Amino acid sequence: MRNSNTLAKWNEGKPVKMCCLQHYIPSFIAHAAHYGFDCIWLDLEHRAFDDREVQSLIYQAHLHDIDMMVRPSTLEKTKLYRYLEDGAAGLMIPHVSDAEKARALVNAVKFPPFGDRGIDGAGMDSSFMLKGGYEYTEPANKETFLVVQIETLEAVRNIEEIASVKGVDCLFVGIGDLGLRINKLGFELDLEQSIVKVAEVAKEHGKAWGRPVSGMDDINKIISQGATLLPYGGDFTMLKDELERHSSELDQCLN
Repeated sequence: MRNSNTLAKWNEGKPVKMCCLQHYIPSFIAHAAHYGFDCIWLDLEHRAFDDREVQSLIYQAHLHDIDMMVRPSTLEKTKLYRYLEDGAAGLMIPHVSDAEKARALVNAVKFPPFGDRGIDGAGMDSSFMLKGGYEYTEPANKETFLVVQIETLEAVRNIEEIASVKGVDCLFVGIGDLGLRINKLGFELDLEQSIVKVAEVAKEHGKAWGRPVSGMDDINKIISQGATLLPYGGDFTMLKDELERHSSELDQCLN
């Protein structure tokens, strides 16, 4: 069972450097590892990947010793732990609005005695049966992590109960969805106040927390609030920003 870089950082109370991959670009993984990222967030919620592509990308992550955190497009129990069998270091689950859903997720992705995950013992996480058997379930529980997204009004209201669920490792504020709902539906707290509430509850319950960041000032701000999951950069922004810059430089030379 490969040890998780993310969990190692959290266990030392250190922030995790994370970037996002939204397209099938195997070389991105080598570059992310080379530049010192701890974890790659693979987004299946909003982007289309087939199963073989996901397996290939997770294999590349193992090859370059960087965590791959999968955000799945499903809550199907067997599908969730299949990603772990394929070697994902962790899962990020969208729209976790209450403790009942958080407990169901822990039940799906953790082996007994903490959950009800099914055992195969022949996947990437057990070195394809070379390290299988019942003895591998304990390190599998220990070296995989569960991130739940706080991105609804109900989730903010229920944050104490969600944070109290054993097996939830990190509370991640989805500022896009949460901001949309606060804007359209109204709420007793604004977005920043909601983030502060999540940060306070995470500290109280000993959970990691984070949110997307937009630059150095923003990074320093959430570090000062105790955040230890820092997603910054990815293939989508890299393509957009670099193509815009290159086009502008070409225009300056051609005009």
